[in-house]
Amino acid sequence: MGCWLLFKVIFSWGLVGNSLLANFSGSLASSSSSTQGGSSLMDLESVRKSLVRQEDTIIFNLIERSKYPMNSPLYHHPTNFSPSLFHFFLKESEALQAKAGRYISPEENAFFPDNLPSPLLPPLNHTHVLHPAGACININDKILDMYLNTLLPLIAAKGDDGNYATTAATDLDCLQGLSRRIHFGKFVAEVKFRDAPDDYTPAIRAKDREGLMKLLTFESVEEMIKKRVEKKAMMFGQEVDGQENEYKVDPCVVSQLYGKWVMPLTKLVQVEYLLRRLD
Repeated sequence: MGCWLLFKVIFSWGLVGNSLLANFSGSLASSSSSTQGGSSLMDLESVRKSLVRQEDTIIFNLIERSKYPMNSPLYHHPTNFSPSLFHFFLKESEALQAKAGRYISPEENAFFPDNLPSPLLPPLNHTHVLHPAGACININDKILDMYLNTLLPLIAAKGDDGNYATTAATDLDCLQGLSRRIHFGKFVAEVKFRDAPDDYTPAIRAKDREGLMKLLTFESVEEMIKKRVEKKAMMFGQEVDGQENEYKVDPCVVSQLYGKWVMPLTKLVQVEYLLRRLD
């Protein structure tokens, strides 16, 4: 009975993944036919809409994590050579999800990519959007360090309630949401390059990281995003029966998250991707 239930979960996940990827590929193909010469598979508007939707997911995940205190023992290493319970949970969760086909999607990037077993489902036939040389970029080590050492103390109260498994599950949701958002920079970079290759090619050939970063930086847009996520955090996290200006997660922390980490790391992904775009 247990094996049958596991099979149904994996099969259901696979169907969901297949459907999402099919829809994603279909939308890319349709945009390809609408562009001049079919040279582009995406447009900035579709990418922008996806990034805006991902804001909602990230904020709700942070709210869920804030229900639990820090639960510090979850992250402690028993010995110098033993992983923490959290690292064990993250690694094993990714392995199970890999069997269900999660990491077939180019939008997903594992925190332990060397630990992934082969999926039980057949590979999907979907449009390859990303340039192969840049598709494998993975900065999850930076995301994990930022989350554990900087963000977590800002959203979780001090204390230990012993709910380590449920706490780790909410951590997993937070990390995967942040990773998906930040690595979506690969798609953003691909769209921007296809729209204006002549703007980026000189800096790419010169390996000019600073020049590429300037081309990718729009301060007015970043300020708008910071204000939007702060407003969303106020709306999603307001304590209805509590005092005025009482929130489950401090909206300023969400704005700071985007301003100091999410957007800079996304631009880092874009730069690294563009540097490989002509390979």
